[in-house]
Amino acid sequence: MTSSRMGRLYIEEAASRVELVRLALERGLWATVVREAQECVELFLKGALRLAAVEPTRTHDVAELLRREAARFPEWFRTEVDRLATISTEMAGDRGIAFYGDERQSLAPRDLFDESDAQRAAGNLDYVAGLCNRLLDAVRD
Repeated sequence: MTSSRMGRLYIEEAASRVELVRLALERGLWATVVREAQECVELFLKGALRLAAVEPTRTHDVAELLRREAARFPEWFRTEVDRLATISTEMAGDRGIAFYGDERQSLAPRDLFDESDAQRAAGNLDYVAGLCNRLLDAVRD
């Protein structure tokens, strides 16, 4: 399977999961929003890297790789790489505790995230999704 095809499939998979994030947001499942939004962002960004013929690393945070390979992207996308990388790092940092909580402090995920955290994660997801979908459309043309 080509890297380009895999990139498209990653982006399509991420796009299909956005609805789950919206549902969790509607239901007030703040930690779930944070966790699911991170997974979507990760898939979107790994899809974008594959569209640029870059094999993504087996890590949840692709910030370093995005910055290193920025020249492979169109100019309009390249200008957003720093923000995309920052989002990747921030969201990857929340991933584990949004799933498992903080066992040392005996705090469940729902104790660690509130509506503002969920709104921030959903906003980041919307931003990343918009750029990655635009990139996919540009590759198709």
